Amino acid sequence: MLDTTQSHAPGPPQEQSPALSDEQVIDRVLTGETALFEVLMRRHNRRVYRAVRALIQDTAEVEDVMQQAYLSAYTHLDQFAKMARFATWLIRIAVHEALAHLRRRGHLVELKDGDDQGETLKYQSDDMRDPEEGAGMHELIGLLEEAVDGLPPIYRCVFMLREVEGLNTAEVATCLELGEDLVKVRLHRARALLRAELHRRVGPGAADAFSFGGPRCDRVVAAVMDRLAGLSTARHFPA
Repeated sequence: MLDTTQSHAPGPPQEQSPALSDEQVIDRVLTGETALFEVLMRRHNRRVYRAVRALIQDTAEVEDVMQQAYLSAYTHLDQFAKMARFATWLIRIAVHEALAHLRRRGHLVELKDGDDQGETLKYQSDDMRDPEEGAGMHELIGLLEEAVDGLPPIYRCVFMLREVEGLNTAEVATCLELGEDLVKVRLHRARALLRAELHRRVGPGAADAFSFGGPRCDRVVAAVMDRLAGLSTARHFPA
């Protein structure tokens, strides 16, 4: 158990040793530089938020659970055995805190039950986007977030940790205390449910996807017309 009254780290902790690994920061926290725990929180805030948000959708409650997760991690920091990544250990604590919060409120969420069966689905994503496509990115992200929120919790957790946060299958299995095969099955089903929901929302609008208009259309038309103008004097079409 750590002594929460000590703090021997002068100055802003996040600026002291940005190159330190999580394990090195933990060692220094355990030796008394407790203010350095802020470094760990800032590094992992997003993944902890996503882990909790996968189970709890109320913003205020999410923040409360995040705080409790960090406090729990801090008080048990000496139990971190460095057998896995600190991020995995921390997310597991966050998931436990979120589930405990839901149980206290009478919203029982069980992640272990189920006899899911299915196949994994592999796909590749391309992050190279046309700059002009960035205009609709916020709308697309909002649509995806709403669709993910509509997933059953057992699928939403797996999808958030695996696809949004980028943990590998083994890490997700550790965080949720599930078998790796079950993680793969639930990920496959989450993707299928999301595809169905997005198709329902987009509907006939899919026909407008990958449109080619505006400045791009103008550029091509202008370039072709310029070339045609140069050819008009050299080529004569029959009347």
